[in-house]
Amino acid sequence: MDLKSKIQKRSAEIYNQVVEYRRHLHRHPELSYKEEKTSEFICDRLTELGIAHQKNIGGFGVVGIIEGKNPQQKIRALRADMDALPIQETNPVAYQSIHEGVMHACGHDVHTSSLLGAAQILNELKDEWEGTIKLVFQPAEEKLPGGASLMIKAGVLNNPEVKFMHGQHVMPQIPTGKVGFRSGLYMASTDELYVTVKGKGGHGAMPHLNIDPVLISSHLIIALQQLVSRIANPIIPSVLSFGKVIANGATNVIPDEVYLEGTFRTLDEKWREEAHIRMKQMAEDLAKAMGGTCDFEIRKGYPFLYNDEILTARNKALAQEYLGHENVIDLDIWMAAEDFAYYSQVVPSCFYRLGTRNEARGIISSVHTPTFDIDEEALKIGMGLMAWIGVH
Repeated sequence: MDLKSKIQKRSAEIYNQVVEYRRHLHRHPELSYKEEKTSEFICDRLTELGIAHQKNIGGFGVVGIIEGKNPQQKIRALRADMDALPIQETNPVAYQSIHEGVMHACGHDVHTSSLLGAAQILNELKDEWEGTIKLVFQPAEEKLPGGASLMIKAGVLNNPEVKFMHGQHVMPQIPTGKVGFRSGLYMASTDELYVTVKGKGGHGAMPHLNIDPVLISSHLIIALQQLVSRIANPIIPSVLSFGKVIANGATNVIPDEVYLEGTFRTLDEKWREEAHIRMKQMAEDLAKAMGGTCDFEIRKGYPFLYNDEILTARNKALAQEYLGHENVIDLDIWMAAEDFAYYSQVVPSCFYRLGTRNEARGIISSVHTPTFDIDEEALKIGMGLMAWIGVH
């Protein structure tokens, strides 16, 4: 039996076990920087498999090491994130989250359980492939500064030095059985915006005696869209959105200040820096012109994610060999962000998508929603394809 067939066979044989891993993790989600029990679960499983590992790397990160033949021949890493989101789950399933207001709504439970399954397969077959594979179980993907940056600072790419990094992420827009790849620029940088517009509050019936921060904020939100509609080069994708606006007045009360939170995303670092300067200056000048003031804070987040062309082409070909050409699709640029981008800025990296959608079973919800779930058949591909890519 060839190596591909062995990996596919073992993926099917340990599938039920990996489903239980996923369901355990789904029942017990932990928020970013609080993944202590999740880390313990991973360490326990690696110990059972006889895989050497270190814990508490860059927070609650875990790094396992599997050596094949000629361990120094090629060092590569497989990454899975492990944190959950502050979302109240509404799925009526037996493995529903037991933690109020915390849910694996982005599939990190799938990523972790898939990597545990791949680890078992790779360890069992370590006499049939060359080099060393690092298993990177990463915390805190969902919250700045991002667990990837912390693990890199802690030396996860060193001792031994990683030459290639691979990451897999669920995508509910893709049917189960398929995976997606994109070479080059793939995901956007992300920056968080925290804005306080200050004026002078008072009675809503006497606006001439006030400096209305609500009106200033309304103009500010509209004016800042010039950044993406008139100032940005049209060939550079950019997104500016405000998702929180708090004006704590009343029907007849103009408040003293308005608080806003938003995000800015793009795929060009030079434009990113220019946009930071422009939006801050525009907001401060507009507020001043209308009689108020504006505190405009930009918290710089993850960089853009770049998939190495050579590595991604190779992995795409491997996926076609493993799953069939008809089950490997091309992806468009996506303006969401991922802290896997930090790895892609340091070593040749490939971040691909795992299909989890099953319309017949009603499994269609997007990530970051209270009804997100997956078709668990995707776990067979999740673990198997990671192992298959890992041995090459």
